[in-house]
Amino acid sequence: MAAAYEELETRFRRHSVLRDAMAVLRWDSAVMMPTGGAGARGDQLAELALVRHGILADAGLAELLDAAEGDAGELDGWQRANLAEMRRCWRHASAVPADLIRTLGEARFTCEVVWRTARADDDFAAVRPHLERVVRLTRESAEAKSGALDCTPYDALLDVHDPGSRAAGIEPIFDELSSFLTDFIGEVVESRSGEPPPSPPRGRFPVDAQRRLGERLMRRLGFDFDHGRLDTSHHPFNGGVREDQRLTTRYDERDFTSGLMAVLHETGHALYEKGLPAKWRHQPVGASRGMSMHESQSLIFEMQACRGDAFIRWLAPLVREAFGGEGDEWRADNLARVCRRVRPGPVRVDADEVTYPAHVILRFHLERALIAGDLKVADLPDAWREGMRRGLGVEPRDDRDGCMQDIHWFDGGFGYFPAYALGAIAAAQLFAAARESEADIVPGLERGDFEPLLSWLRTNVHECGSRYAPREILIRATGRSFDVDGFKDHLRARYLG
Repeated sequence: MAAAYEELETRFRRHSVLRDAMAVLRWDSAVMMPTGGAGARGDQLAELALVRHGILADAGLAELLDAAEGDAGELDGWQRANLAEMRRCWRHASAVPADLIRTLGEARFTCEVVWRTARADDDFAAVRPHLERVVRLTRESAEAKSGALDCTPYDALLDVHDPGSRAAGIEPIFDELSSFLTDFIGEVVESRSGEPPPSPPRGRFPVDAQRRLGERLMRRLGFDFDHGRLDTSHHPFNGGVREDQRLTTRYDERDFTSGLMAVLHETGHALYEKGLPAKWRHQPVGASRGMSMHESQSLIFEMQACRGDAFIRWLAPLVREAFGGEGDEWRADNLARVCRRVRPGPVRVDADEVTYPAHVILRFHLERALIAGDLKVADLPDAWREGMRRGLGVEPRDDRDGCMQDIHWFDGGFGYFPAYALGAIAAAQLFAAARESEADIVPGLERGDFEPLLSWLRTNVHECGSRYAPREILIRATGRSFDVDGFKDHLRARYLG
C-alpha cells in the first residue's frame, strides 16, 4: 500500500475518533447536561470542531491526497472509494476558514440551547436573534464551500448531508410528489368518510410502561443494549457512536403511539450504523451513505414494516399487556387503522405517512429561501403558516408547533430536510425489493421476527458503507434510482387498495 495512503488513513482515523467524542458530548448536552453547563460545553465542542477542521484543512493533507491519487493503481476498490471520500471531505473543510468554523459552532450550540426553552414557552422572539446569527454564518460557510464544490450555496449544504445531492435534482421529484399528494390526500380522506373513524385507546399511559414496551420492541428489531441505551430528549434522535448508541424519544401520556413510533424510527437509524462495514470503521468509506439513505433505513422500519398488518397483529397483544388494555379499541384491526389514519396536522413528527412528505417539501422551500436571503428569519413564522395552509390546509396554533417544532435549523442543520422525503421514497423501493427477494420477511414480521428483513438490508445497504453513491446503492438493490412512482404505488396500495 502506498505510504501516502497509509498516512491518510491514520489522519482520518483520528478525525473520526474526535467526531465520536463530539457525538457523545452532544448527546449529553441534549439529555443529561444541566442548563448551567451550556457555556462550557459550547467551548468544548467548538475546540474539538477546530481540531477536526485542522486535520482536514492542513496543507499537508492536500499533498498526501495528490500523492495517493497518483498511486491509486496500487489500491483496491474499497481503498479507491475511501480516497475519493477523503478528497470530498477535504474540499468541504479546506474551503472554510477556521475562525468561521469556531464561530458557527458556538452559534449553533447556543441557538439550540435557547430553542429548548423558547419552544416550550412559545417565544420565537427569544430565539430569533440567535437563529438570525446561525443563518448568517451558515450562509457564509455555504458560500465559501460553493466555490470549492462548483455549486450553489444551498447545494453545498445539501452535499454535507447527502453527497452529490443538488436542488435541481430534488425539485422535480418534489414537484411531482407534491402534485400527486394534492389530490391523493383528498381521495384517501373521501374514501374513508363513510367508515367509522379509528378509536385511539384512551387513558393515561405511564412513561415507564411506554419505555419498557419501547425497549422490548428495540430488542426484537435487533438493538443491542450492551452497546446502547434509550433516553428522553426534546426531539427524538439517534446519537452516540456505533459501539455506544444513544437513542432518545419523547413521551405523551395521552398517546403512546407517538413515542413508540419514534423509538422504532430511531432504532432503524441505529441498526444501519451497527451494520456498516466494521473493517472500515473510522474511515470515510465506512460511514453511512448520506442522510437520504439513513432516513430510508429508519422509515423502512417505522413506516413500511411496523405500520403494516403483519407486524400490528403481532404487536397488539404486547400493547394490551403493557397498558392493561381491554375492549375493541385494542384489537389489531383498530390499532392498524389508528397507525394508518390520514389526517393533515401541523406537526411533522406526528404526521401520517401520506401527509408527511408535504411537511418536508415546505421546509425544503423555506430553507432554500433563508439561505438565498429571499426570506428573513423575522418573516419565518408567517411564511410557515402560509405554507402549511397552502400545502396541507391546516395552520399551527402557535410557533411552538409551527416554525419552532424542529431542532434542525436552530442547530444549524440546513440541507437536511430533503432527506426525509427522499428516504421515504427509497424505503418504499427497498421494502418492495426485499419482500420480492425474501419470502419470509412478511411472515417474520407477523411473529415479531425482523431477522429476514434486517439480513437483507445488511447485505444490500448497510455493508455498502459509502463505497457507492446513494443512487447506485438503490439501483444495485432495486434496479432503480429514487423512483416517485414506486412510492406512489405503495401509498395507493396501502391507503386505497
